Amino acid sequence: MAKIIIQNLKGREIVVQDFSKPALVQFGLHHVDWMHACGGKGRCTTCRFRIIQGEGHFAPLTTAEERYREQNLLQSNERLACQAIVLDDIVISVPDDCKLPHLQYSE
Repeated sequence: MAKIIIQNLKGREIVVQDFSKPALVQFGLHHVDWMHACGGKGRCTTCRFRIIQGEGHFAPLTTAEERYREQNLLQSNERLACQAIVLDDIVISVPDDCKLPHLQYSE
């Protein structure tokens, strides 16, 4: 079991029990709305999140994430929610340009 804490969504906690599903699926299982323009297929960067704590608590980068890093569209402290498999406790935040307009975010 691992926990995802979304810092700027009022510290929302998500418990991960199935380590085979990416973060985006985990969010959906816990009814957390998350931006993903390409439908979670790794074809854009709208689902990305910023890692605050636990940078080493993920499965390795996927091919899509490596491609976006090479293009400077994904920073070293960011992962794609549709690709990133969480392996242990992490704290993340939603970048300003990935926020959904109907949600209230905290600082």
